[in-house]
Amino acid sequence: MTPEEAPDQSAPRPDQPARRPDEPAGRPDQPAGRLTRTELATQPHCWRQAGQLAAEMAAQLATGAAPVLPVPGERVAVAGCGTSWFIAQSYAAAREAAGHGETDAFAASEMPAGRRYDRVLLLCRSGTTTEVLQLLDRLRGTVPTVAITAVPGAPVARAADAVIDLSFADEQSVVQTRFATTELTLLRAHLGVDPNPAADAAERVLATPLPPQLLAARQFTFLGTGWTYGLANEAALKLREAAGQWTESYPSMEYRHGPIAVTSPGSVVWLFSDPPNGLLNDITQAGGHAHLCEEDPLAELVRAQLLAVTIAQTRGLDPDHPLHLTRSVILPT
Repeated sequence: MTPEEAPDQSAPRPDQPARRPDEPAGRPDQPAGRLTRTELATQPHCWRQAGQLAAEMAAQLATGAAPVLPVPGERVAVAGCGTSWFIAQSYAAAREAAGHGETDAFAASEMPAGRRYDRVLLLCRSGTTTEVLQLLDRLRGTVPTVAITAVPGAPVARAADAVIDLSFADEQSVVQTRFATTELTLLRAHLGVDPNPAADAAERVLATPLPPQLLAARQFTFLGTGWTYGLANEAALKLREAAGQWTESYPSMEYRHGPIAVTSPGSVVWLFSDPPNGLLNDITQAGGHAHLCEEDPLAELVRAQLLAVTIAQTRGLDPDHPLHLTRSVILPT
């Protein structure tokens, strides 16, 4: 997307859903980061709404309607770009762990040709990302495709066989927060995970000041295992996107296979899952500070989002409009 094509974030877009009563309208004279803070603060509400949507979809299945989301036993691929790729990673790991079937996650540009799947999910907030459209074009007529998007009339939605409309979680900010976590909440609810405990935990996170060790850090390494590895990747991306912060992310057991070398005083190692034996001592010995999840991992991602916005504002950056980024990547043809 060129600067001329980029949407005016200070004005409503035609594809922007109606503002909820608890969500003030954005104005160009408001402080930098106001949009992102408002959107990430509404995540508990959106997660509960996603849980209701999952229940409605389950009720429709009970009446004999054709399934939209994968059913147990299907071999599934999930693809997206940027944040959507990391959400795909989390869902793929969660679905396999729940015993629902083999599930692969790919960056949309890297999904291999020729593999057999029973269903392919495409995650795309804007519905206009070039790589997702190219993948849909390649898959057309070979496998059922489902798009999860915030803009149900966008090209990705029109190209997919089925669409799940999450426009209630759409955002004006370039950086994704509530849309990404809401689609993951929907997908996990479809696996039988109640979203309410995570929503309650997120409300506690939103009401709690950020720890001073996080605010003072110069470098972050995020670690996760299973479905939380995707969250670790997404947390690292949020700090890079919004704040230009030096971050890395790895599976937890990989930390000692090289990444520990960058740990020193001023480093935070943020664990989204239980630490492997001996890891906390290794972090301390290297001079780093280990930050353990105090809440549900998805709520901890909200804490990382808050941190990204806070660091950006401290540095004089605008997390609503990060450097070099636009809401959607639309490549020239």
